[in-house]
Amino acid sequence: MSDSFVVQIHNLVKKFPVGGDFFTALKNINLELNHAEFTGLIGPSGSGKTTLLNIIGGLDSPSGGNVNVLGSDLGSTSHAERAELRRTKMGFIFQSYNLLPVYSVFENVELPLILNKIETNERKRLVEQAVGSVGLLDKIDSRPAQLSGGECQRTAIARAIVHKPALILADEPTANLDSENSHQIMKIMGRLNNEMDTSFVFATHDEKIMGYLRRIVHLDDGQIAKDELIENPQFGEQS
Repeated sequence: MSDSFVVQIHNLVKKFPVGGDFFTALKNINLELNHAEFTGLIGPSGSGKTTLLNIIGGLDSPSGGNVNVLGSDLGSTSHAERAELRRTKMGFIFQSYNLLPVYSVFENVELPLILNKIETNERKRLVEQAVGSVGLLDKIDSRPAQLSGGECQRTAIARAIVHKPALILADEPTANLDSENSHQIMKIMGRLNNEMDTSFVFATHDEKIMGYLRRIVHLDDGQIAKDELIENPQFGEQS
């Protein structure tokens, strides 16, 4: 795999059993995602975007074709090897935040570092750096129930970036947020994309996200209908 690509997909097919037959969710997908891109997988519900995102993240397996992510051929890796790839080189942001309610912001963000066996003092430094990057240092000891929806999602972003992954996958990250918080979240992620040189891939049908993307891959009925580069993404023009 070329160093310039974080994802290379060739002839990907994904089928799900339905009754005595199969439903083909993805049909002959060919896609290459470059290093440090800010890409959206866009399409209506049922278009295959979340399925594709889950396969890129090693959370689901293809029925056919080849998927290479960060230099690993996911078709020939074990469950443990895919888990290690996710833990060390990927970050995930979900629609529902997935924060542990009994843990503080600090403790939620710290979890990936504990799993990666990072030493205590270094964990503290990295957590404070990540929480500061999303503007939540004043909430670092708060629990999720004490946070707004936007603050919960910012905490989830901090958790996703704290171990400095090469690839961040975000599934409908603004779906539960109002317009103001959605724009704030996208600006934060756009800035982190520039500062950290980390690749971001979104699965979304949220119109509020579109203007921030540098590349949009349109999915329709399990196929790539259009793949376009965006010349002037919104986050590059706004503070």
